[in-house]
Amino acid sequence: MKTLVFASRNRGKMVEVEHILNSLLGQDGVKLLNLDDIGYIGEIEETGQTFEENALAKAKMAYLKSGIPSFADDSGLEVDALRGEPGIYSARYA
Repeated sequence: MKTLVFASRNRGKMVEVEHILNSLLGQDGVKLLNLDDIGYIGEIEETGQTFEENALAKAKMAYLKSGIPSFADDSGLEVDALRGEPGIYSARYA
Protein backbone atom coordinates (compact mmCIF):
# COMPACT_ATOMS: atom_id res chain seq x y z
CA MET A 1 0.00 0.00 0.00
CA LYS A 2 1.37 3.40 -1.02
CA THR A 3 1.40 6.24 1.52
CA LEU A 4 0.79 9.80 0.36
CA VAL A 5 0.24 13.11 2.12
CA PHE A 6 -2.75 15.20 1.10
CA ALA A 7 -1.82 18.68 2.32
CA SER A 8 -5.19 19.48 3.85
CA ARG A 9 -7.15 19.28 7.07
CA ASN A 10 -10.51 19.08 5.32
CA ARG A 11 -11.93 15.68 6.34
CA GLY A 12 -14.55 15.75 3.57
CA LYS A 13 -11.89 16.24 0.90
CA MET A 14 -9.77 13.51 2.49
CA VAL A 15 -12.59 10.97 2.32
CA GLU A 16 -13.43 11.91 -1.28
CA VAL A 17 -9.83 11.80 -2.52
CA GLU A 18 -9.07 8.54 -0.70
CA HIS A 19 -12.16 6.94 -2.22
CA ILE A 20 -11.19 8.04 -5.74
CA LEU A 21 -7.58 6.86 -5.39
CA ASN A 22 -8.56 3.51 -3.91
CA SER A 23 -11.12 2.92 -6.66
CA LEU A 24 -8.43 3.60 -9.26
CA LEU A 25 -5.70 1.55 -7.56
CA GLY A 26 -7.83 -1.42 -6.59
CA GLN A 27 -6.48 -3.81 -3.95
CA ASP A 28 -3.16 -2.00 -3.63
CA GLY A 29 -4.95 1.11 -2.43
CA VAL A 30 -3.42 4.14 -0.82
CA LYS A 31 -3.03 5.36 2.72
CA LEU A 32 -3.62 9.09 2.90
CA LEU A 33 -2.13 11.21 5.64
CA ASN A 34 -3.14 14.79 6.32
CA LEU A 35 -1.26 17.76 7.78
CA ASP A 36 -2.13 16.76 11.35
CA ASP A 37 -0.89 13.21 10.72
CA ILE A 38 2.56 14.51 9.77
CA GLY A 39 2.71 16.92 12.71
CA TYR A 40 2.36 20.11 10.69
CA ILE A 41 1.11 22.85 12.99
CA GLY A 42 -0.44 26.04 11.68
CA GLU A 43 -1.60 27.00 8.24
CA ILE A 44 0.40 27.01 5.02
CA GLU A 45 0.46 30.50 3.55
CA GLU A 46 -1.20 30.81 0.17
CA THR A 47 0.99 33.45 -1.45
CA GLY A 48 0.65 32.28 -5.05
CA GLN A 49 -1.06 34.21 -7.81
CA THR A 50 -2.93 31.14 -9.07
CA PHE A 51 -4.69 28.10 -7.64
CA GLU A 52 -1.89 25.95 -9.07
CA GLU A 53 0.85 27.96 -7.33
CA ASN A 54 -0.98 27.74 -4.00
CA ALA A 55 -1.51 23.98 -4.33
CA LEU A 56 2.16 23.50 -5.22
CA ALA A 57 3.27 25.52 -2.18
CA LYS A 58 1.13 23.35 0.11
CA ALA A 59 2.40 20.11 -1.44
CA LYS A 60 6.05 21.23 -1.18
CA MET A 61 5.65 22.20 2.47
CA ALA A 62 4.03 18.85 3.30
CA TYR A 63 6.83 16.99 1.52
CA LEU A 64 9.55 19.01 3.28
CA LYS A 65 7.93 18.26 6.66
CA SER A 66 7.29 14.56 6.04
CA GLY A 67 9.62 13.29 3.31
CA ILE A 68 6.56 11.48 1.93
CA PRO A 69 5.25 12.16 -1.60
CA SER A 70 2.63 14.87 -1.19
CA PHE A 71 -0.07 16.62 -3.15
CA ALA A 72 -2.60 19.37 -2.54
CA ASP A 73 -5.50 21.14 -4.10
CA ASP A 74 -6.58 24.75 -4.14
CA SER A 75 -9.75 26.04 -5.67
CA GLY A 76 -12.16 28.92 -5.66
CA LEU A 77 -14.82 30.72 -7.61
CA GLU A 78 -14.09 32.54 -10.86
CA VAL A 79 -16.93 34.59 -12.35
CA ASP A 80 -16.68 35.55 -16.02
CA ALA A 81 -18.76 38.70 -15.51
CA LEU A 82 -16.24 39.77 -12.86
CA ARG A 83 -13.24 39.03 -15.10
CA GLY A 84 -12.32 35.91 -13.14
CA GLU A 85 -12.74 37.43 -9.70
CA PRO A 86 -12.76 36.59 -6.84
CA GLY A 87 -10.42 33.76 -7.93
CA ILE A 88 -7.75 32.93 -5.35
CA TYR A 89 -9.44 35.34 -2.92
CA SER A 90 -12.76 33.43 -2.90
CA ALA A 91 -12.45 32.38 0.76
CA ARG A 92 -12.35 36.02 1.81
CA TYR A 93 -15.87 36.49 0.44
CA ALA A 94 -17.34 33.57 2.40
